[in-house]
Amino acid sequence: MRVVIAEDSVLLREGLSRLLADGGIDTVAAVSDGPSLVDAVREHEPDLAIVDVRMPPSHTDEGLRAALRVRAARPDFPILVLSQYVEERYAGDLIGRAVGYLLKERVADVAEFLEAVRQVAAGGTVIDPEVVVQLLSRQRRGAPLDSLSPREREVLALMAEGRSNTAIASRLVVTEGAVEKHISGIFAKLALGPAPEDHRRVLAVLTYLGR
Repeated sequence: MRVVIAEDSVLLREGLSRLLADGGIDTVAAVSDGPSLVDAVREHEPDLAIVDVRMPPSHTDEGLRAALRVRAARPDFPILVLSQYVEERYAGDLIGRAVGYLLKERVADVAEFLEAVRQVAAGGTVIDPEVVVQLLSRQRRGAPLDSLSPREREVLALMAEGRSNTAIASRLVVTEGAVEKHISGIFAKLALGPAPEDHRRVLAVLTYLGR
């Protein structure tokens, strides 16, 4: 796997490169600003970009805007966003296919971080649990999620973390069949009928995050 890193902190940038290298992942470019990210993706055509939300010059949303420019040119390009805090203004806009959103503190768990990198690069979605919690607090009364049972909410929360059915079953100590039944119930209550052009699992997570 070939990765581009966009992070203005030299220490974190070098640390990420070392962690990736130890996991057998090649960092083909490590840049410190948004325009350089766009250029690096165009030049190296990596498998994934790891992007800090806040970068120079204003340290507000430069990284995010650069990531969105990359996605405009390559809609399915995998991007893993790292942020010091939960950026509620942006998180909902980021969730979708081949996107991850993690708080930087999660990097300390190397195995979990590398698994998130691989999952997003493979087209999956990985959302930090803290992001899920904070976005859930914004849900309005009367929203479709109110029809879900407590267990269905638990299952959907784990789906939003990027967990597979097997992992959800293990976490909740139930069978995979039970998990599949709950997911079918979630799809039904959120009016997500089968459609070849839609990914119902991602759409359910988007609803959960208040998109």
